[in-house]
Formats: sequence, C-alpha cells, structure tokens
Amino acid sequence: MKRLFALLVPSAIAGWFLRGQIAVAVTKKALPKRLSADPVAALPDGLHIAICGSGSPIPDEERGNPCTAVIVNQKIYMIDAGEQASETFNRMQLRPDQIQAVLLTHFHSDHIGGLGSVTLQRWVANAAKTKLRVLGPVGVDRVVNGYNEAYALDNSYRTAHHGEAIAPSATAGMVAEPFEFDAGKTSKVVLEDGGLVITAFEVDHSPATPAVGYRFDYKGRSIVVSGDTVYTKSLVEASQGADLLVHDALSADLLKLVEEASREAGFANRAQILVDVVDYHATPAQAADAATDANVGALAMTHVIPPLPIKALEGPYLGDAKERFTGPLWIAADGDLYSLPVGGRTVERSSLFASGPLS
Repeated sequence: MKRLFALLVPSAIAGWFLRGQIAVAVTKKALPKRLSADPVAALPDGLHIAICGSGSPIPDEERGNPCTAVIVNQKIYMIDAGEQASETFNRMQLRPDQIQAVLLTHFHSDHIGGLGSVTLQRWVANAAKTKLRVLGPVGVDRVVNGYNEAYALDNSYRTAHHGEAIAPSATAGMVAEPFEFDAGKTSKVVLEDGGLVITAFEVDHSPATPAVGYRFDYKGRSIVVSGDTVYTKSLVEASQGADLLVHDALSADLLKLVEEASREAGFANRAQILVDVVDYHATPAQAADAATDANVGALAMTHVIPPLPIKALEGPYLGDAKERFTGPLWIAADGDLYSLPVGGRTVERSSLFASGPLS
C-alpha cells in the first residue's frame, strides 16, 4: 500500500501542476481581451440602461443593491450606487472613467453604500481630471461630505504611493450638487449634455424624504427610473410616453413568507422591519398600473423584494402585472442592458456579463 501511494502521489502532483499551467496559459491569453473590452463603444446612437444592481437590502446572491447606469454618447450617468455597484460594473466590463455623474434618488443605505468604491475606481482608472459630480435632492451634500471625510486618509495614501500622475490629489473624492423643486412644481431639469436632458421628479417614499426619480430624454428616446416609491401621480406624469420605465417592485405575498419564517426563527425585529417596508414600495401590480397610466412602451421591474432564488417564483412575484400592463415586461437582473436606438421604438434586452474564463 505504501509503495502504491508513493507511486500515485507524484502522479497527482504532476496532474495538479499541469492543470495550473494550463490555467495560467488560458488566463494569459484571455486577459488582454478582457481588459481592453469596451462594450459602450459598440453601442449604437441612442439611450441604453445597464442594471448594475437589481436587489434590495435583503441579502441576495444574484442581485446587488440598487444601481442603474444610463449610457449615451459613450458617457455614463449612474443612478444610485448600492453595495457591490462597482464590482458589478466591472463584471459588465464598463469603464469607471466614463462615469460623468452619479444621481441619487434618496439616501437610504442600500442606495449609497457603494458610492465610495465607485468614486475610488473612477478616480484611479485613468487619473480623473475632475472630482465626481453627485447630484441629488437636499441632503446630498451631507452624504458626499461624509464619504469625502471617510476616504480622506485612503486617498492620501494612494497619492503618496502611486504619485500625482496616477492618483491626482486635486481630483480625489466627490462634489455635491443639490437641487430643489421650484414652488408648486414636482419636476425640474437638473442636467443637460450633448442633447441629453435629465429631469428629476418627486416620488413618495415617506418617511424617506426628499425622494426623486429621473427621466432621460435623448433624440426622441426616453427612459424613466422610478427610484423607490409607491404608486405616485407625479411619477405617472413624468413618465408619460416614455419608451421604458424601470420601476421598483415588492411582492407583499412573497415577503410575508420571509417575515413569518423570520418570526418563527426568533428574529422578531427583522420580521417587523419586513412588515414595515411594504407601505413605501410599489407592488408589481402597482408598477404595472403606473406603466399603463403613463402609456410607456416597456416596463422593467427592479429593486426586487424579496429575492427570487427559484425561477418558478417569478410568476407569484409578478401576480397579475402582465394583465395590467400588456407591453414588454421584464424582471430586471444584474448585468441586463436595455438598448433604445435612435430612430425607432424598440427596446432590446441583452446581458453585459461576459462568458468564459474571466467572467
């Protein structure tokens, strides 16, 4: 037996070594293509929206916290930056140096938890020439100032280590650009760039206030991102005729199962939180009603609550939403890309997640 073991061990080691060498060779071949990938450059003229976080604060192996990225003219405008935003952004092979601004819908932790990492990645990706612009309703300056202070030492270390040419100290961090609605108004244009018009509008996520959504218009195409809200008249008004509405949606019936299981497991506090969240998110049916009332072309549901670990749960999650809205309807997933080329009315869905050795 000892002799047999002695004969087998060298063979096993040789096999392990060979597999390792093959893995290194495959990685060496794949890395240049992976690192030079630029899916944004290949997109046609139009509006495109990438989902870099379709989940919620409830842990979900398949979904990061809320984050979407609108792409136009090879520029990226990020809406919210929840935890895992920069990691998912990287998996989609999007370039952080193309981020022009982050637009925050409100200041719940799941919408801002990844902001520091997004800012850092943008800063050092290509020696950023400007600080990251962060637009949002009143209060955004507190969030930005807090992150800037929290990352101040880290930024100084990186400049000291890599030098000003790689990590320029003058452009580290973020700059806040708060906005308010004029008296009696529920919407306002907050950014215009190269034919793109971004309009913020009021939504209802009480007691989280102020809270807003955003509409993007470009060359006759339009996308609306709801932020977190219940069915809201101001959202319906702001979404009129949009090609695509990306709306948060919570299934009260499925969440009830999680709440009951939490209570049975002795997590009474967690169970009560799950009860409380129902009253400030739209259900899939309400999101579908908003899409129908706004006469939008297509609907994608995000901020998915609760997680859907089994695909068969998608039907119970949607309920009768497909009867309430008869246009194209999707449950958004991390990695999704929705494309709206100029000159048409179509909304095309694909995935930006790479396949292969380094996916």
